[in-house]
Amino acid sequence: MFFPLSFTIMLYFQLVIMAGTVMLAYYFEYTDTFNVHVQGFFCFDSSYTKPYLGPEDTSAIPPALLYAVVAGVPTLVITITESVLFFLQYATKDFDNREKTIVTGDCCYLNPFVRRTVRFLGVYIFGLFATDIFVNAGQVVTGNLAPHFLTVCKPNYTALGCQQAIRFISHQEACTGNEDDILRARKTFPSKEAALSVYAALYLAMYITSTVKARGSRLAKPVLSLGLMCLAFLTGINRVAEYRNHWSDVIAGFIIGVAIATFLVVCVVHNFKGKTLLSEKPQTDNLTNMPMINLPRVESPLEKYTASQNHIAFAEVT
Repeated sequence: MFFPLSFTIMLYFQLVIMAGTVMLAYYFEYTDTFNVHVQGFFCFDSSYTKPYLGPEDTSAIPPALLYAVVAGVPTLVITITESVLFFLQYATKDFDNREKTIVTGDCCYLNPFVRRTVRFLGVYIFGLFATDIFVNAGQVVTGNLAPHFLTVCKPNYTALGCQQAIRFISHQEACTGNEDDILRARKTFPSKEAALSVYAALYLAMYITSTVKARGSRLAKPVLSLGLMCLAFLTGINRVAEYRNHWSDVIAGFIIGVAIATFLVVCVVHNFKGKTLLSEKPQTDNLTNMPMINLPRVESPLEKYTASQNHIAFAEVT
């Protein structure tokens, strides 16, 4: 049995949306298609004179490590969990009475384990790119300055006339430092590291809470979930402690990550309440397989009335 053509069209449409999301994230991240807003500053503003502790690679949580954890850990956990659930159901139920494959279109058949895993991971990956797009859009539009902006900007206060009075500097040529460092210091609101970390932590925590139903896991699930959220919170604190983001940047990143994860889990995957890995066929009525001799005979009111009339007629004849 194959699904109608509309299902196949919808599948291709979702693939186009996914490809467009990836391309948009790429243009935000690796090209200068979108120019960053140049925000001005006051001379000697203490909010932007914090020390610069070096490039992002020297951070306690470097971007390479964060991206590897955010992409790898949920993928590994979801794949292993779905595998364990599938094989447990495979071993404990009658396989002959179960639907073994799920038809996904006119081209292929997918095992229920593969279907669920691809669905949950696909939604998660889409959320990662969506979070990245929201964060990059906010950074490009606002152009908020990092706490160490003036340290890397190195403005010439004498040439800018800041010796006589405090002036507001709004032109980009005021900085004399490294251009790459200056550009990164203009993209801090919201914090990308905070948004990605809390998105991954919340999505994975909600997956564990909704999917794992093993006995004795009432305490383990909250501990794992709170541990994941704690790691995300520590990531945000580290950004502030190293003067790479303001508290407002981190809080905004947390809000974006929480909002996207909650929306995808509740409205898209419906709290991971998809079809069971091995869906059972409806059980047939056992009475049809029972011999008639074992079934109790129940007289209907019509039979009782007919029997009573026959008895009266027989008595009149005799």
